[in-house]
Amino acid sequence: MLAYLFWHRPRPEAGVEAYEETLTSFHRSLAHRPPVGLRATWSFRVAELSWLAAPGPEGSAPAGGYEDWYLLEDYAALGVLNEAAAGRGHRTTHDRAARRSGAGAGGLYALRDGSPKALAEAPLAVWVGREPGSAEPVLGELLGDGAPAGHTGLWRRQLVLGPAPEFCLLAPAVPAGVSPGRLPQGWSARAIAREALLGP
Repeated sequence: MLAYLFWHRPRPEAGVEAYEETLTSFHRSLAHRPPVGLRATWSFRVAELSWLAAPGPEGSAPAGGYEDWYLLEDYAALGVLNEAAAGRGHRTTHDRAARRSGAGAGGLYALRDGSPKALAEAPLAVWVGREPGSAEPVLGELLGDGAPAGHTGLWRRQLVLGPAPEFCLLAPAVPAGVSPGRLPQGWSARAIAREALLGP
């Protein structure tokens, strides 16, 4: 199972309320007429997007934004989504959102452990990265002891399409496996709060 992620912020002049309205319209359009292979979509307000260009002066604190998840059956569905998102039936809502968008970046992730249910439910995304040359982990260890079954999902970046970290761990709380004492040398983890803007 794959997920295409899109991180973005509105243009300063777009206005948050108007921007969120265009986002919900676009996602509802996809839900009403889903492309083949698209299982569901979600949009979240996120407290921080450190890998997306900051809107303020250089060196300013990382700002938040939005994180959209598109759950896909396979790689073929990614191509279908790419064509359909701005195609017949969705073009108007897509273009309204695109005109208000500022900085943006994308990524492709595969579910490696846990449940896709965590996409909709988890209040935290723990982004885990590693320095080049760092030891390869046993993926299950990132979940740690006592991760709630059915409510945690570990996703791994595919094809290095974007600047985000290699792993995303969606969970109701920070799992023990990503605590500083448990991560291998050269690894880091950052927990970022997320709030559902809409979803199924």
